[in-house]
Order: sequence, then C-alpha cells, then structure tokens
Amino acid sequence: MTSGLTRRLGTTDAVTVGLSAMIGAGVFAAFAPAAAVAGAWLPLALAVAGGVAYCNAVSSARLAARYPSSGGTYVYGRERLGDLWGFLAGWGFVAGKTASCAAMALTFGAYVAPGHEKPLAVLAVAALTGLNLAGVQKSAVAARVIVGAVLAVLLAVVVAGLAGGTHPGGGTAPVDAWGVLQGAGLLFFAFAGYARIATLGEEVRDPERTIPRAIPVALGITLILYALVAVAVLGTLGPARLASSAAPLADTVTAAGASWLTGVVRAGAALAALGALLALILGVSRTTFAMARGRHLPGVLDAVSPGHGVPHRAEVAVGVAVAALVLVADLRGAIGFSSFGVLVYYAIANVSALTLRPDEGAPRRIVPLAGVAGCLLLAATLPPASVVAGLAVFAVGALGWLAGRRVRAAAPPEG
Repeated sequence: MTSGLTRRLGTTDAVTVGLSAMIGAGVFAAFAPAAAVAGAWLPLALAVAGGVAYCNAVSSARLAARYPSSGGTYVYGRERLGDLWGFLAGWGFVAGKTASCAAMALTFGAYVAPGHEKPLAVLAVAALTGLNLAGVQKSAVAARVIVGAVLAVLLAVVVAGLAGGTHPGGGTAPVDAWGVLQGAGLLFFAFAGYARIATLGEEVRDPERTIPRAIPVALGITLILYALVAVAVLGTLGPARLASSAAPLADTVTAAGASWLTGVVRAGAALAALGALLALILGVSRTTFAMARGRHLPGVLDAVSPGHGVPHRAEVAVGVAVAALVLVADLRGAIGFSSFGVLVYYAIANVSALTLRPDEGAPRRIVPLAGVAGCLLLAATLPPASVVAGLAVFAVGALGWLAGRRVRAAAPPEG
C-alpha cells in the first residue's frame, strides 16, 4: 500500500502556487491572439473568461474541500459521477497540461535565446523536474520568489503604459459576440492555474479550510492584475498593433517611452514562464500519481519517495514526456489543445459539483450550471484543429478505459 503524501503547504503557499501558474501561463502570451479576434472589446473577453473561471474555481474549491487528495477532478469525477468520467477528467488534464508544459518551456526558450528555443526548453524541464523531486516545499519557496519578481515587472508595465498616454485610435467598433467568445476562450488559458491548488489537496495543511480560501484569492488577484495590464496594453498600443505584436508587454513599455524597461520585461516573461512550468509539472505529476494509484495509468508510477515525500516516479515520467513533446511541439497548437482539454476537465468538475448536497458544502446551483455552459461554449470557439485533436485524444482515452476495465477489476485500487 502506498504511503500518503505529507501535508506541508499553508494558505500562502497554495495561493503562490496558483498565482505562479496563472500569471506565467497567460499574461505574456494570450493577450495578442485574443486581441486579434476581440479587438477593442478585449476587456469584455477578459471579463467573460474571468466569469467562467470564477464558476470553475467555486466548484473546484467545494469539491477539493470534500475530497482533499491528489488528483483534482479525476477524484471528484470518480466519486460523484462514476469511474469513466473521473478517468476522462484526469486523462484530459494530463494530456492537455503536458501540452501546456511544453508551451511554457518553449516560451521560456524563445524569450531567453530566440532561435535556440528547443534545447533551452528541454534544459528548463530537466532543471524544474529536479527541483520538484527535491520536495514540494522547496518548489513552493521557488514559486514565491518567481511570483514576487513577475508581479513587480507587471506593475512596472501597468505604470509605464498608463503614464505614457493612450492610443489615438478611432471609435469603438460594434460588439462582435463571436470574437469576444473566441477571445475569452484564448484568455481562459491564462486562468487555468488554480487547478494546481486542488491537485495538491493531499499536501495542504487543513485542506477543508485552506483550499476554499486559496483558490478564490489566487483567482481574484490574477483577474485584477490582468485587467490593469489589459487597460495599459490596449490603451498604449491599440487593438491592431497589440494583435500583431510578438511581445506586447515589451512593445508597450517601448511605445510608452520607457524603453529602458524592455530588457526587464523580457526577463520577467522568461521568469514567468519558468514559474508556470514549475507549477504545471507539479500539478500534472500529482494527477498522474493519483491515476496510477487508481490503476488508470501504469501502477509503477504509484510510488512516493521516502526521503522527500513526493511522487518521484510520476514526476520523472511527466518530465520525460514534456521534454519529448518540446522537441516536436508547435507553440500555438499546444496552447489550443491544452485549452480544449482543460475546458472539458472543468466542465466535469462543475457537473460533479452539481451532485453535492447542502451538508457537503454544495455551491448555489447557478454557479456550476453557468460553469458547465461557459466551458462548453468556450471550447466550441477554439480553432477547429484543436477541437478535432482534443476529441480524438478523448476518444482514444475512452477506448483505453474500456480495454482496462478487466485489469482494474483484477487489481482494485488500494486505500
């Protein structure tokens, strides 16, 4: 029987892990493509994405308090909806977030050494996997340092952008509802990091209180920060220039007359990508560990290091998978595929939350209902190639689940 993970993380640690995932995953990458479809209505797209994320956060927090163990919606789906739905949630999370890990590693490489992204990305994956192997508490300390530095950089961008004047563009175009939804779907990628808090449920102290506090706090801080950045960037560059920018935050400080900050912003982007990658590897490895413990992935991954109290085999397996994907991945394709998998994951979380009773901490029904509808709607706005690839991966997973039922019946999960 596998020993449990050690509960070492407090509320501040949990909030920091979520912040490092959300801030690094989105603010330096998602604004330009979102502006390309939402135009001047980028703030509205951000509000839609934030609203869906809030519903998901409430549902996830209530479920995580009820089931404080590693695995997130993989566990909630199994407990509330049945084995297949739990597996599909875990499968979508592992597949989608492995792609997201590759995207963050490539983003880091692109900011640090353009033209040499892949080798540097592989080195980053190896280094952060090693850090996670040293213990989750050390990872949380590193995340806190990274978050502090990135927040300082983003606040500098906001101040420079707001002080540098506004873009002398024309009037606001009529609302393009489809463009706003497309923009929200892309921006949702930036909010998905709070899942990392729930997947660490088995390593958080007093999870029934800590997780419901940490998830809304991390999401609220991120939403406020993103709104400030959106106003500064959109106001300085205008929709067209923002949409075509490869480095919108760096272009913002340059256009605002603070070009001396450009190098700092690029360094902050690289650091943010590292912070996101650190938290992503941490979360994916915990879901992989939980699925191995449930015999939905190879049982050899169901092991905890006696020295550091971490699922070391799952962490190594995730690191190897991400490094391999980095060598063949396309950045935009990885982001689209990741978004599809994560939206399906949260749709299952919201349906699971609908089954909670009042004495189990059930949220108001409108919250998970809105979350399900929002997730499915935003998933439908993603590029067709991402939707097709996502559906194909889920179909393969479902077939694998059907084929593995006999194996799981012979070796039921322990615990």
